[in-house]
This record gives sequence, C-alpha cells and structure tokens, in this order.
Amino acid sequence: MSNSLVAIGLMSGTSLDGIDAAILETNGEGVLKPGPVLHTSYDRDVKIWLRRAIKAALEGRDGASEIGKAAGEVTLAHIRAVENLLEKADLKPRNVDVIGFHGQTILHRPARDAGSYGRTWQLGDGAVLAEETRIDVVDDFRSADVKAGGEGAPFAPIYHAALVAGMSPQRDHAVGVINLGGVANITYVPSSAKGTDLVAFDCGPGNGLIDEWVELKTGEPMDKDGALALAGAVDNDVLRMMLLSPYLRRKPPKSLDRYDFTIDHIKKLKLEDGAATLAAFTAACIEKSESFLPDPVGEWVVCGGGRHNPAIMKALVDTLSAPVIPAEEAGWRGDDLEAECFAYLAVRSLKKLPLSYPKTTRVPAPMRGGVFHRSPV
Repeated sequence: MSNSLVAIGLMSGTSLDGIDAAILETNGEGVLKPGPVLHTSYDRDVKIWLRRAIKAALEGRDGASEIGKAAGEVTLAHIRAVENLLEKADLKPRNVDVIGFHGQTILHRPARDAGSYGRTWQLGDGAVLAEETRIDVVDDFRSADVKAGGEGAPFAPIYHAALVAGMSPQRDHAVGVINLGGVANITYVPSSAKGTDLVAFDCGPGNGLIDEWVELKTGEPMDKDGALALAGAVDNDVLRMMLLSPYLRRKPPKSLDRYDFTIDHIKKLKLEDGAATLAAFTAACIEKSESFLPDPVGEWVVCGGGRHNPAIMKALVDTLSAPVIPAEEAGWRGDDLEAECFAYLAVRSLKKLPLSYPKTTRVPAPMRGGVFHRSPV
C-alpha cells in the first residue's frame, strides 16, 4: 500500500467496560486494511478508580489523588493491551509505526455558545505508553479542537466517511452512521463525501442509561440480549417528558457528556418497563436528529455496543424512515470501529491531515490534532 502505515488504535469508552485494540494499515485517507483486534476488560480495581476519578472531575476536584491513581491504572492497562495484541498478531514493536491512544474520558464539557470554550479530559500518559511499548504514540486528539472553539466530539466522522466510500456496491444515496456507545451519535455521509460536507453530532443516550438502570436494579452491567426491554412496555408519558430535554432542540454541531442525561424520570417504573422506555428514548432521540440533516438518509448503518441490544435495534427499525442494518451487513467490524478509528486518526495526525471539521464539531476550520510522543527506541 503506497504511503500506508501500520497503526494500533486504542479506545476505551464511557461504558468503562475495557479497552478495544485494533490494527489497521492505512494511508490516512481511503486505503484501509484491517488487522487483528483484541478486547481487554478493565478489572474491578481499575473501574473503581475510574468511577472515583469521574466523580472528582464532575465535582471540580482536578487535583484529586483519585484522578492521578486512575491515570496510572489506565496507562498500565493500555500497555498490557498493546503487548497482548502484538503477541496475538505475532508482531514486534518495530512492525508498528504508531499507536493512536484515545485515553479514558472522565469529563466532557463542550462550549455552550460561540463566545465560550469547553473542556475535554482523557486520562492516560502517552509518553509512558511510547516508552513502555517502544512504539511512537499519538494521543490527546480532542484538545486542539476544543481550544479552537470546537465541541471536541464526535471524532469518528472522517473514518465513517472512509468506510462508506469503501462499501461494495458503492451507494448513490446519503448514508447515516449511528454509533451506539454510552452516548449515541450520528454521522451524515453524503454520496459525494468530502470532509467539509460531513455532518455529525451526539443525539442523546446510547446504551449508557440502560446499563445504568439495569445495574442499579439488578447488579448486572447491561440488559443482555435486550431481554428486559423486550419484556417491558414503553411508558409513553415518561417518554414524552424525557423528549422535552432542551438538548434535543439544540442545532448541531453539538456533543454530550455521558452524564448529561439521567434515569431520574424512570425511577418509579418497573425494571422491564424502564428498560423498554430507555430503549425507545434512544431511538426517538435519533429520529428527532433527522430534522437537522441536509437531506434524507437512504440507509442507516449501526455500530457500537448498543447494536447488540435487539430492543434498541427494533426501536430504530420501527422509528427511522430508512432501512437500518448492523455494521456487519455493511462489511464493517462493528465492535472494533472506534479502535480502528483512532489508528486511522493517528496516521492522519502524522500526515498533518484534518481530524475534525466545522459541521462535525463546530470548529471554525478543518482542524489538525493529536500530540506526538516518540518512542525511545
């Protein structure tokens, strides 16, 4: 592959379930060759420290010892993830050109108006990761965007566009990509996609609220196979109340913190009905987002962990006006997309290519980003 590099992408989402690691060979534009992947779950202690760090960050205790401890634990977990992926792929550090290290988000507070600046905070030490793995690292992808007045999210749209461009057969209609993580976001990819034509924004909760609800009520981390939501009934009065959120009326670009929406409205519901109502809410937030798109979408492709919940997928099929398919039907690896994305963005960063755009993050102009850490070897 001409001008292609081999990159490892590392992504740890707001669900705090662990680290997705993926190898991708790419030129940072249209050439994509996916390689081996590995998921590493966070152990119990890491999750405890991260929850403490998130609480401290939300409370404004920036210098709290919990945050420093969590940062060290996150970095160590990512070092181990890289080592395990290299072993699985039978590769040496010298076979990899760069690591794209997203880090663990503990706070995301985008600017609320044009005259202010937001803040985004991802834990993890890229310099230590480069030193320990003996591979160059790019991290801190979002800060340049935020400092320039952007929202700092979502950051996957340019990779979504590359994936859509590689679909076979090629589409002659606009494609919408739905990412269902803790938060749900969409990317609008027009048929003649250029970075400046992309539209993307966070819609509302993905599977984060359902996970929180089920853990509160049962101690389990998720609604496995959507069983609870499928057994419940949507409370339409509660749903209508939740849909009054001012965020849903804000024009994009816009982004969310995982904790901007809560389960307060459903706390009096039965377990199953609460799960069903939250699944319906996720789909309804995405349906409301359609009104902000330049033109109708001809097809929706769903990636992220939430696509494994049949109740959410059914709600999307029932709610959206265009066909809805999981990422695998498009030939994509739905569980590994975000890790692949940060491998892709690391290569783009090295090549001084933009990572974000005015219609994806509200940044004033196409924006480069990332901080480079050279390996000592």
